[in-house]
Amino acid sequence: MLAKRIIPCLDVSDGKTVKGINFSNLKFAGDPVKLASKYSADGADELVFLDITATSENRNTTVEMVEKVAKSVFIPFTVGGGIKNISEINTLLQAGADKISINSAGVKNPQLIEQAANYFGSQCIVAAIDSKFIENDYYVFINGGKVNSGIKLSNWIKKVEKLGAGEILLTSMDADGTQNGFDIKMLKSINQNLNIPIIASGGAGANPQHFKDVFQYADAALAASIFHYNTLPVKTLKKELEKYNIPIRRIYD
Repeated sequence: MLAKRIIPCLDVSDGKTVKGINFSNLKFAGDPVKLASKYSADGADELVFLDITATSENRNTTVEMVEKVAKSVFIPFTVGGGIKNISEINTLLQAGADKISINSAGVKNPQLIEQAANYFGSQCIVAAIDSKFIENDYYVFINGGKVNSGIKLSNWIKKVEKLGAGEILLTSMDADGTQNGFDIKMLKSINQNLNIPIIASGGAGANPQHFKDVFQYADAALAASIFHYNTLPVKTLKKELEKYNIPIRRIYD
């Protein structure tokens, strides 16, 4: 069995790491480069950087930050936010990113996912999906969670796999920032016949049980607040997960 991955997520706005609740009420959480270096040293398996206001403000993800992170960490990291074309993807990969996350632009132009996967390889392309439960179903939201695309999650998640995405980063907008646990109900609703990994995001609290539960349905778990504010450090979490016999990349002190 493949090792389950622990992935700190750094939501970036104006070059600063921020964190909110249900995609709003953002608060400063630290310098992204310094946090990245800390998480790498603490045993995180990967990192994700999301420029959460890039699409709504029509900006590109900061290449300079990516270059600094690449020099500071020795684990893979994904970058997303406001990425709209092959040229921007190439620039970020050249700057040091290992994977690129495509969210709103992929919903608006699905061919971008297909083109990117064909050009760079599926292993480089992550389909990021923000979803919310509305009227008895889960729907895909875009533009930083501000706009309901009208597309059902179950339909879109199958399509991005066919388009060539290498994995899916699925965020529950309902659980985001609540620290009450991952949205297991949403994960259960997904077609289990998917052949690509799922990274679960949204709702992780300072309780290792949250991760034990989510790893029944996801290949990786992403969290932010509990790591940024040190309420459940990566090292502590991994040691607790070892007690549950969950396959993880071990940390050696």
